[in-house]
Amino acid sequence: MKINYKNTVIQKIGLLTLFSTLFIVSACKKSFLDVDPQAQQPAVTFWKTESDATKAVNSIYANIRNWANTAFPALAVESIGGDDAEKGSSANDASYLNSFDNFTVSSTEGQLQGFWEGQYQNINLCNQVLDNIPAISMDANLKSRYLAEAKFIRAYSYFRLVRAFGDVPLRLNVPKDAAEFNLARTPKAQVYAAIEKDLDDAAAVLPATYGSADLGRATKGAALALHAKVAMYLAKWDLVLSLTNTVKTLGYDLYPNFEQGFRTNHENSVESVFEIQCELLLNNAAASNSQYSQVQGVRGTVGGWGFNVPTATLAAAFEAGDTRRDATIIFRGETTPEGDAIPATGDNPMYNQKSYVPFNTIVSGYNEGSQQNVRVIRFADVLLMNAEAANELNDPTTAKASLNKVRARARGGVVGVLPDVTSTDKETIRQAIWKERQVELAMESDRYFDVIRQGRGTAVFGPKGWKAGKNEVWPIPSTEIDKSAGKLTQNPNY
Repeated sequence: MKINYKNTVIQKIGLLTLFSTLFIVSACKKSFLDVDPQAQQPAVTFWKTESDATKAVNSIYANIRNWANTAFPALAVESIGGDDAEKGSSANDASYLNSFDNFTVSSTEGQLQGFWEGQYQNINLCNQVLDNIPAISMDANLKSRYLAEAKFIRAYSYFRLVRAFGDVPLRLNVPKDAAEFNLARTPKAQVYAAIEKDLDDAAAVLPATYGSADLGRATKGAALALHAKVAMYLAKWDLVLSLTNTVKTLGYDLYPNFEQGFRTNHENSVESVFEIQCELLLNNAAASNSQYSQVQGVRGTVGGWGFNVPTATLAAAFEAGDTRRDATIIFRGETTPEGDAIPATGDNPMYNQKSYVPFNTIVSGYNEGSQQNVRVIRFADVLLMNAEAANELNDPTTAKASLNKVRARARGGVVGVLPDVTSTDKETIRQAIWKERQVELAMESDRYFDVIRQGRGTAVFGPKGWKAGKNEVWPIPSTEIDKSAGKLTQNPNY
């Protein structure tokens, strides 16, 4: 059972009113999602009871599955720039997404604005929880947990921002007056420090597991694993190793069948460290609002629109016998393991199988695949972070143990394929780990930023137009600079 978000869309819209920006409705976003809230609770009567606190925290989770966080803006900023994904769909549909693939994007591009707004909306909801729940008379343990959950999501959103833009405004409280709305960019080192503090605070409070009614909420393991990823971007290898070693003791494991681990009936599995919870709620289409699967589904079928598709580079990256290739990529003309026949002709030769929802579970009148969760951190990622940290700290034995555990699952029990990495050479192991991250985490919005943090942007993305000294970050949205009256500055060379 997932967190019950039903009707939280009503509360969410009310809570967002203190923020200075609003949702932008993309031209490809279905208009029926842009609905007026009914029976909205006035802010003046809110923040009084434990029930109010619960609604507010649930609204945070509801917001992170919306268009800006999981559809075009997120896929443009976090996926399409990489070498494992490209725009997809028909050539003329949403052609502006190509500017992310060939690095011609300008500061006026709407998906940048959407992504920026989506993250700051998350942050604003978290800040409202953190500012207001402490004064509510309620169960003390639940209060502490709610504050920790808000800190986790705030850290997650700031991590997405700082990876994408570098220095960004750091807002840790709800603005109290007009002057507090307009903040300059904060140096990224300070943003990272705030992220790490939030995650330390969250990990100290969050439980390792939940009962079925709260499945999908942030856990101790999620806070520790996200902190490990943040530390990896900062090359704090001792910390990465320590954090991932702790996560390894919390009961996670690899789901035995890689392909099945991404299906809706195996969500929140033993491999799941954190997933964005999505749901199809009959008789509540407005709350069944995730478009993550819809925008990536097989074009020309009931599956979806066909954007953010795998590339030939990705298809060629898998070793012979790697079961992840067919589990990651839907090929034109195939029949999926769930029995869906994919047309042999169409706009694209490949589609993202990790976002795929079997056609017989799609309900007319609702976003296709709205029930498909978004895998944010899996235990496989934790193992590969552990391997990379151990290798950088000159411990090849630990590095190979974690790396080879991931490879063993990918063999699918077939002898003679995907042999264990046996070298003790640090550079050889490093390259093997980086390659494993490419194929294990393909189409999960890690590859683009992985390559940049590894210092390989020019080598890997240069042929696509990527330039050092510029494309390590995306441009700050021009609308934000305009609204700040120039207080926000642009990234170099944009």
